[in-house]
Amino acid sequence: MTIPIDLAILTLVVISGIGALAVKDLLGAAIVFSAYSFLMCLAWAVMGAVDVAFTEAAVGAGVSTVFCVAAVFHTTRRTKD
Repeated sequence: MTIPIDLAILTLVVISGIGALAVKDLLGAAIVFSAYSFLMCLAWAVMGAVDVAFTEAAVGAGVSTVFCVAAVFHTTRRTKD
């Protein structure tokens, strides 16, 4: 019964990972990276590693997203692409 859930989460993880690399906007890439981290948190929880899932949610989806977004807001744009 968990095989379809595992495949769905794996598919979304791969899509969000590729999306984080393909997005040209830095803020968008930070948001997609946080979605990737949240999906990895779900994957760890489905596999039964609740402590790893909690750490991924707190550090990966929480703190690193805040730091990435803060870093993007403190940068300036040099070109008008």
